[in-house]
Amino acid sequence: MKLSRKNVQIKEDLITRDWLAIDRTRMANERTFLAYLRTFIVVLSSGVAIIRVEVLQEMYDLGIFLLVVAPVILLIGIARFLYVRRHIRKYFTVK
Repeated sequence: MKLSRKNVQIKEDLITRDWLAIDRTRMANERTFLAYLRTFIVVLSSGVAIIRVEVLQEMYDLGIFLLVVAPVILLIGIARFLYVRRHIRKYFTVK
């Protein structure tokens, strides 16, 4: 499917291979976000476990640290996902 230059925001027409590359980039972006999400869940649950388990009370400060770091990891993942998605749409969207 070829599009005219006025419909695509890049300088040349896209061929099927280019559309597939864009789709792979989108899927890679989603996988990266899911990796950030998975890391957030593990760090958050580790922090909660350290705080709640009595045997690990000497590591209480580490649990608090993990609870503080977990949302930061999630925010970085969301920001990166939106940044890459915006760039993909900026350069490869059909008007």
